[in-house]
Formats: sequence, C-alpha cells, structure tokens
Amino acid sequence: MASIFTRIVNGEIPAAKVYEDDLTLAFLDVNPATRGHTLVICKQELPTLLDLPPELVLAVAQTVQRVAGALMAALNPDGLNVLQNNGTAAGQVVHHYHVHLIPRWEGDNAVRHWRPGSSTPEELRAVAEVIRGQLGEGGAG
Repeated sequence: MASIFTRIVNGEIPAAKVYEDDLTLAFLDVNPATRGHTLVICKQELPTLLDLPPELVLAVAQTVQRVAGALMAALNPDGLNVLQNNGTAAGQVVHHYHVHLIPRWEGDNAVRHWRPGSSTPEELRAVAEVIRGQLGEGGAG
C-alpha cells in the first residue's frame, strides 16, 4: 500500500504545496509544530536516508535549502529546525523519506531538545573508533 506521501505525490490526497520539481515535493504539514511547518520529501517512496541513492540525497538537500530560505524570508522566524527521523524508534511515523522544516520563535516550546548527557573523553574516543571502523578509508584519522 502506498504511503500517504505517495498518495499526495499522485494527487490522490490534497496538500498545501509550496515547491515541486521532478524529484522532490514540499508541502505544509497537516499537524504542524509551528506556523509554516513544511515537509520536504523525495517523490520516490523510499523509507529512510539510508535507502536513498546519492542523487536523491542531493536533490532533497537542495530543496530543503531552497524552501528553508523561503520560509525564513516569508515568516521571519527567530530560527529554524531541520529534522529528519529514520525508523520508528527515532520518531518516524510515515515510512517515506522526509525532512521537517520547522520555523521557530523564541519561547514557542515547539520542539524539545534532548537532555545533555555526560560522556568522558575516553568514551567518546571509543565510540568514534567503532564508527570510523565502519567508514573504512574515508574515516577521520
């Protein structure tokens, strides 16, 4: 069954579109965190960032940047969150790759940030080493 976003792409469900090109679509979220909360999607139904080929990652990033600039100019917020969730445990509800652009105003409390943790330098170095091991030659030295 097609995701709700695919159904929007196909014109089966209406959306307040703000931008569209061959590979991407941006539209207002129907359950916005703030005024102007926009979703940028790749039109192809792929679930997470890790499923996208590089050309779609680039296309979505370019649309995110273009629409973010328009949001900032149009609504004059104090800031902007760019959020992207991968998998249910990370808060992804619709399993069709999408990026949230959430205009922010001082004191809006729209998005709660995580609590600062405390990691020792040794713990950080150990985790970095494990990650670098997966990157191969492209990892930092």
